[in-house]
Amino acid sequence: MVELMVTVAIAAILIAVAAPSFSIFIDNQKLLTTATEFYSAVNMTRSEAIKRGDQVTLAANDGVAWTSGWTVFVDTNGNARPDAGETTIFTHDATSKKMDVVGQFTDGTSPYISYTGNGRSRTNVNSQQPQAGTISFTLGTATRRVKVNFLGRARICNPDTDLKTCADNATGN
Repeated sequence: MVELMVTVAIAAILIAVAAPSFSIFIDNQKLLTTATEFYSAVNMTRSEAIKRGDQVTLAANDGVAWTSGWTVFVDTNGNARPDAGETTIFTHDATSKKMDVVGQFTDGTSPYISYTGNGRSRTNVNSQQPQAGTISFTLGTATRRVKVNFLGRARICNPDTDLKTCADNATGN
């Protein structure tokens, strides 16, 4: 009986030590998954714009914050909001409540990325101005960024390991 109690006590100690690091692992996987899903949505938006030869937009579901999720749609009126009669291509649910999502783009009036039929990003302010910038996903102490350059190409990066081109103000793509 004593041996069983010692074994149970050792198991409890090991579980108590491992639980916090397992929680960090789960959070890091949620962060990486969400950033990768957003990156895929950006690429889908660009591909659909080229395929359709029309303006396709990726915008926050509520028009205010990326944490509400995002929708890819054919933006026939150029207002960066999915309206009745516009084709919805894809919708993503809201992010984890613990996740912080911040975007810094050329046109920061609302959270959107829009592509024309030639695959170039553009702002709703000026059809000749590219919509370039960074979306930062943060959960706990970890951050992943999706960066969209002036040509509309996106990439995902980790500012902890890529200090030179993944910083907030870095423009390297």
